[in-house]
Formats: sequence, C-alpha cells, structure tokens
Amino acid sequence: MNNDIFEGKWKQLKGEVQNRWGKITDDDFAKIQGNRERFAGVVQERYGKNKEQAKQEVNEYIDSLS
Repeated sequence: MNNDIFEGKWKQLKGEVQNRWGKITDDDFAKIQGNRERFAGVVQERYGKNKEQAKQEVNEYIDSLS
C-alpha cells in the first residue's frame, strides 16, 4: 500500500493498529496522522525497538493490508 492510500485510510485503520500495538495512545494517533515515518517512530519509542526494527515492522504491517 502506498503512502497516499495509507494516509487516506488511517482513520479506518486506527482500531486495527490499536489491537496490534496497544501501547500507542490517542495522542500518538493524532501525531501520526497516517504518516508512515511518524508511525514507525512511535512504534520505536513505545516498544523500545531500534529504528530499523520499527520501520520494518510498520512496513510489513502496511504491506499486508494490500
């Protein structure tokens, strides 16, 4: 899924994202706003992953939606 489609579907996906990454807060969702890089940054911060791990995990999740 490309970034434009992901951004457009962000509000619909929030529930699924919350189920998978339960530590992401409502404030985080507001900050992410469908941006893949911000999403990876929040996953990195909340789960103590390195940048590459978080980016890979987020990309795999987004790609699985296609």
